[in-house]
Amino acid sequence: MEENDFVSIWLKETGNPAIEKLAQLNLEVANKTTKVFAEKGATENDLAFILDINPDEIKRWLMGRHIFSIKTINEIVISMAEIAQRKATESVA
Repeated sequence: MEENDFVSIWLKETGNPAIEKLAQLNLEVANKTTKVFAEKGATENDLAFILDINPDEIKRWLMGRHIFSIKTINEIVISMAEIAQRKATESVA
């Protein structure tokens, strides 16, 4: 697309609502994940360990700098359940 065409100019001036909405949804997922982790006493490192992902990548996720796919959200939900189970087991022991 040329820099001077109408669509490019309009996008520069108004932004792309779909991209802005996606960015907002990703930030909401990150914020909710962080809140649930805090409630469960879990850390970013717990999630990184379970998913076998670099903790720095998890930090980017939780800062809203990651586009969450359904697969990623599913992995986080499953990991939260595992973390909750571990924490419950630790508190009983």
